[in-house]
Amino acid sequence: MTPRETVIQDFLDTAGWGLARRGRLAGDASFRHYDRLSRNGEPAVLMDAPPPQEDVRPFVRIARHLDSLGLSAPRLLAVDEEHGLLLLEDLGDNTYTRLLAEAHDEEALYALATDVLAEIAARPDAIPAGLPPYDDQRLLTEAGLLTDWYIPAMLGRDASAEARAEYAEIWRRLFPVARMAPDTLVLRDFHVDNLMLLPRPGLAACGLLDFQDAVAGPATYDLMSLLEDARRDIDPLLTERMKQRWLKRFPTLDRAVFEASWAVMAAQRHAKVIGIFTRLCKRDGKPGYLVHIPRVWRLLEAALAHPVLAELGRWLDRHIPRDQRGVPRP
Repeated sequence: MTPRETVIQDFLDTAGWGLARRGRLAGDASFRHYDRLSRNGEPAVLMDAPPPQEDVRPFVRIARHLDSLGLSAPRLLAVDEEHGLLLLEDLGDNTYTRLLAEAHDEEALYALATDVLAEIAARPDAIPAGLPPYDDQRLLTEAGLLTDWYIPAMLGRDASAEARAEYAEIWRRLFPVARMAPDTLVLRDFHVDNLMLLPRPGLAACGLLDFQDAVAGPATYDLMSLLEDARRDIDPLLTERMKQRWLKRFPTLDRAVFEASWAVMAAQRHAKVIGIFTRLCKRDGKPGYLVHIPRVWRLLEAALAHPVLAELGRWLDRHIPRDQRGVPRP
């Protein structure tokens, strides 16, 4: 038994789950792993998030906060923050991804998720005390993943210092536009892989996963993340219906302000994701995400059609010409 496995077994023993059957449930793009446990027919999930690479404290804090808002994060059954171990309620197998693949009612699923985001944005207590802001430096570091990872991998050269500086200045002028939308709790990875359908009433029917990177930022971000998904194509008419559904909760929010904030947040996220998917391949040996890069480029180029992003579009045309926006080799 490895030292890590000994720590895990001690944790499970203390929690009363030491004799439970264990099977690997999933891994993700981080260092976290998940096991499904069964104890006399009772299920639970073990999150193994080894420090120092991972820190479970933000997950614990946001899970408890979401629960206080009446939303469905997994309940915490046992917590060992020092060793990065959590025993969680098992929310089952009905992820949005699985249900959509089985031809479940797409409109109903997206409407439920949209209503959850509208509820969060409407709540004056949505942002918990001490939540870090989605500030310029954080946003810029993420957008910089495109220059840090994609350009060298795709074009075989680093971006020049001058090009990087210009790229950063363009983003610094754009971020205030994104912040014209109201701030709220931003879960940051709000998409179908991290949503579940539960047999619960109302908004609690939407199970929420993977929210440990939550920040306080523009309310447009999570809705955009849901409807401009890096992993699946979504009918633009569905996207528009969900935008209108969300906006009905905020009649005083100007649609032009909403769309400008959306466009900036979309461009920032898509630039980040292209960089992350490239990094996962080049640094972490996970090439499976590369298949999504053409879709993310299409989404980024669609965002660039908004006039507020004209300067960013010109920068990209100069430094990553359209005919070179391909998929890096593994």
